[in-house]
Amino acid sequence: MYDYGQLEAVVAVIRTGSFERAARHLSLTSSAVSQRVKLIEERIGAVLVVRGQPCIATPAGQRLFRHAEEVALLEHALNAEIGVQDEPGGRPSIRVAVNADSLATWFVPAMAAADNCFFDLVLDDQDHSADWLRRGEVRAAVSGFSGAVQGCDSRALGSLRYIATASPGFMRRWFADGVTLAALATAPCLTFNAKDMLQGRWIASVFGEAVLPPTHWLPSSQAFVDATLAGIAWGMNPEPLVRDLIAAGRLVVLLPDCPFDVPLFWHWSRSVQPALKVITPAVMDAAARTLLPADQTRDRA
Repeated sequence: MYDYGQLEAVVAVIRTGSFERAARHLSLTSSAVSQRVKLIEERIGAVLVVRGQPCIATPAGQRLFRHAEEVALLEHALNAEIGVQDEPGGRPSIRVAVNADSLATWFVPAMAAADNCFFDLVLDDQDHSADWLRRGEVRAAVSGFSGAVQGCDSRALGSLRYIATASPGFMRRWFADGVTLAALATAPCLTFNAKDMLQGRWIASVFGEAVLPPTHWLPSSQAFVDATLAGIAWGMNPEPLVRDLIAAGRLVVLLPDCPFDVPLFWHWSRSVQPALKVITPAVMDAAARTLLPADQTRDRA
């Protein structure tokens, strides 16, 4: 059995990134937190936290962190089942991988509806977020992966529609003779990060041929919209973020009949399924209010 006072200290240091903040969180002194971490490290025979600014977990520390998170979630679910109130501030944290555009468009209402826990979000591209679940580093994920993740269940959420958009001035400058493959090969575009293939995939889906446009790297969903409005480049923006801007004429759709729909799926670990009884329905409901159902999704082939 672990000493859960010591385990709680390790979790607090890893989550807050410092012994001082962990001490404030636990209403202890920094030396008391340090002593608890030291005692559990000596018992296990492994360093759990690399001291620094910020403090980070070692692989052993990460494993213990995930264990503590899972125990807290299961205890919370058990308390709810038998009618026991959690201690004040005792709501568990759940680590979830989610893509930035889902967070910017529909995931926050799901968080608001699932107020029985604290969320610890990891941002990653939808094509890679399931990898966090496979490694056991999160308990659930919003992902573009439709297959099975070992030890997990999944449900389809719907598709997030993207629209290739640009400012009117950008359209006049770069697409005066129409949106062609040649024009797209030279017109600056926006790319979220090295994992973002959306712009190239849209071009290939429309023209049957891929090109690599010159790009600005901009890792923010709202900054994508702002940069598009400013005429810096064209970009693939989530339709919910630009719908009103298009209607107002502030943004122009490059090719009106060519949206790009990205199917999304909710994956969650069976090991903490009882603790997700509130979260999963909240995610499904929030997604249904924003995402397109399968029968309205455009074929991307």
